[in-house]
Amino acid sequence: MVPNVTRGSRTYGLLAYLYGPGRRDEHTDPHLVASWDGFAPDPGRDLAANLKQLQSALDMRVDQRGKRRALKKHVWHCSLRLSPEDRDLSPEEWAEAARRVVAAVGIAPEGDPDGCRWVAVRHAQDHIHIAATIVRGNLRKADIENDYRRAQAECRKIEKEWGLRELDPGDGTKAKEPTNREKHKAQRLDQPDTSRQLLRDAVRQALAGADTEEEFFARLETAGVLVNRKIGPSGDTLGYSVAVVGERDAAGKPVFFGGYRLAPDLTLPKIRARFGAPGTGADEELQSPAAGRAGERRSAPARARYEASSAADEVLDVLDGEDDQAAAAVIADTGEVLDALAGTAMPAQKAELLAAARAYERASRSHIRAARDADYGMRSAARKILASGYTTNRAPDAAAAATLLAALLLLVIASSRWHAEHGHRQQAAAARASAEHLRAAYRQAAARPMAALAQRGRQLPPEVRGRQEQALRRAAPGEAGRLLAEPEFDALAAALAEAEAAGHDPQALLERARAWRELGTADSVTAVLTWRVRHLAKLPVPARRQPPAPAGIPDAAAVAGTRPADSSRRR
Repeated sequence: MVPNVTRGSRTYGLLAYLYGPGRRDEHTDPHLVASWDGFAPDPGRDLAANLKQLQSALDMRVDQRGKRRALKKHVWHCSLRLSPEDRDLSPEEWAEAARRVVAAVGIAPEGDPDGCRWVAVRHAQDHIHIAATIVRGNLRKADIENDYRRAQAECRKIEKEWGLRELDPGDGTKAKEPTNREKHKAQRLDQPDTSRQLLRDAVRQALAGADTEEEFFARLETAGVLVNRKIGPSGDTLGYSVAVVGERDAAGKPVFFGGYRLAPDLTLPKIRARFGAPGTGADEELQSPAAGRAGERRSAPARARYEASSAADEVLDVLDGEDDQAAAAVIADTGEVLDALAGTAMPAQKAELLAAARAYERASRSHIRAARDADYGMRSAARKILASGYTTNRAPDAAAAATLLAALLLLVIASSRWHAEHGHRQQAAAARASAEHLRAAYRQAAARPMAALAQRGRQLPPEVRGRQEQALRRAAPGEAGRLLAEPEFDALAAALAEAEAAGHDPQALLERARAWRELGTADSVTAVLTWRVRHLAKLPVPARRQPPAPAGIPDAAAVAGTRPADSSRRR
């Protein structure tokens, strides 16, 4: 059961909406299910009642308080909505839910004769609306501080007692959701998302890896976002707000959103805390650990993604450590890498990567303060991804993207586990949702390079392929039969043969690759092992052309399925 709390100043306007047809004629049979005394007029089912009568009854104490003591926003509004899989509630259950919520938030505490006046209106099967005025019988303002959290807590109790879907409790770190008005406006303007969501994406992508405040604002302006900076008497920036170009309110002014209205960690002080973290210098070279070997040519996007893969592998251990602040920093920095990928992805992958970044945005925040005094390499990786530009449709770029997505998938799953261990249920769920989108993006990126590797694996000489099969049997004796039967073993055999030719021990590589966590969550274990082996051995990008078939690899001196090995490749 999801509560949504808002405040307002027009009692009649709220009632007119609740009893009206709705914006799309979606309201059916609006009627009261409960009220402060059980005798409030019901314009929905009582022909003798009207909205003005109900408004006057609700506003009686507001009027008695007088204009001199008038409250700016005296209307309290809360909707209670079931989850799609929940059973229907009876009118009596909806009435009880409404009474429990108004009691929990301080509107009408149980047994309090001076409680505020309220009504609960039902005009749809799956939700009700509570409308209240926050002036008590003694004409004092009701104590409704932290009303949203208190409503959430009561809804969690109701879910457990009534057998409804138990949602994750909030912790105050969730970004504000777009309002219904914003959603309807986006539909009218034919925008893919609300302005709030579009601006949140733009701010996060501008922030990813940014080294200074000025660079952050410059990136925002380059992205075509209107930026309004609040300047103090000293000339310093005190805050900022952003707006979508062309969107204006009824007065013709741009509709600005402050950082906090986008997300709790996008306020200027929180953004400034990220600057100065080591490893985001502007002069760093886009150089991956494997770049520079003879015969390799990698585009800037590919090099940046291979370097990010190495960074993602290295920080996995941080999430297993005892330093919670370091783990929180890694989790937040992982979000910056996802934001950078979403901003530079190919159209075919962009939708899934943007969805992954948006889902992970919730996982990147918790009440554990992130350590910002150490270099974990992830912010630097995000910066280089953005600096390298958009990826292309070439196979080398796709292979680099697949390698990074496989590494990030591990990291995001590890983040979910870390949050779960710390009791952060909403963040853990968000990380799991992000992982699903990353899996989809990985499948898109990996399709072409995996096909090239599989073709190469099928062309290996029998003796070469046999050695790779034996290496797998020795490295995974209990799983070898199942892994050998997976269609992706052809690609794994090619990767192992190429690694063997480069001087690596295939069995040792497999053991290292299997030792990494989360292998059991993979759709195809051999596909994951393929990318891990290639990454551990720092192999060049799989070529699309069909390679000549060699006779064998005596003493690991020749490359299986590629060109002959020479000493320059191992220097």
